[in-house]
Amino acid sequence: MAETVYITSRSNPAVCAAASLSERKFRERDRLFRFDGEKLFREACACGVDIVRVFIREDREGDLLGPASELCPGAVFGVLPESVFSRLTAEKSPEGIVSVAKYIDNLHKSVTIIEDGGPAGRLPVPETGKVIALEAVRDPGNVGTVIRSAAAFGFGTVLMSDDCADIYNPKTVRAAMGALFSRRIVRVRRLADALRELRSRGRRVYAAALEPGALPFGGFRTAGTDVFVVGNEGHGLSEEVVSACDATAFVPMETGPGIESLNAAVAASVIMYGLSREPGTD
Repeated sequence: MAETVYITSRSNPAVCAAASLSERKFRERDRLFRFDGEKLFREACACGVDIVRVFIREDREGDLLGPASELCPGAVFGVLPESVFSRLTAEKSPEGIVSVAKYIDNLHKSVTIIEDGGPAGRLPVPETGKVIALEAVRDPGNVGTVIRSAAAFGFGTVLMSDDCADIYNPKTVRAAMGALFSRRIVRVRRLADALRELRSRGRRVYAAALEPGALPFGGFRTAGTDVFVVGNEGHGLSEEVVSACDATAFVPMETGPGIESLNAAVAASVIMYGLSREPGTD
């Protein structure tokens, strides 16, 4: 049976440590992240995430503590009153369970964080399988949504520049809805170098950018192994990344007042849906 402790103070060390995980510097220092909800807890357990602490609001103790401790017997469980539990969640309607887990960088080799692409042949991306790439997408909700869409459309790898939102931000984890635990996330310092390496392996790489000569997505033949790069909706893609691609392409859309561009996550999802209908394996 998992260890269970009853906590009544908002200044309890375990509560303070978990609350600090809202900030990236503390997540990186401790190599821990936090997430809310029963569904995410169950999915994390199913995927083998190493959960070290679970906090349960006292009004949910009766229906959550027993089943949760059976699923995750190695964790320490804390039962807290609402006044203490509220320190650990930013959800408007929390479900009464918050988990703290170790970073999942090497979970089943599905998540890899690297500093740069390195020399040819070292980028940890399979030779086959679908890949979506992001540059400077800084909103955690957008990054989480892209990861969730990647799972929905059979994209095994999300390649990201290191100035994208932190995948362990609670908002990213929430938006990804468990897909974070099953996708391969490759974070690189020099995205352009990583894209050139993918091209050297025979993949075609397209920059999602509305530029002169850009091809309309859906108006040319694509393959499941093609890689599209989506950038920050405010600034688009950098010139360095665009120059590292084979060509530019755009998602055709209506024009008119109030219609300027697609949200980065929406654009990536539209592209992934289109590519999911082309041959390719995960």
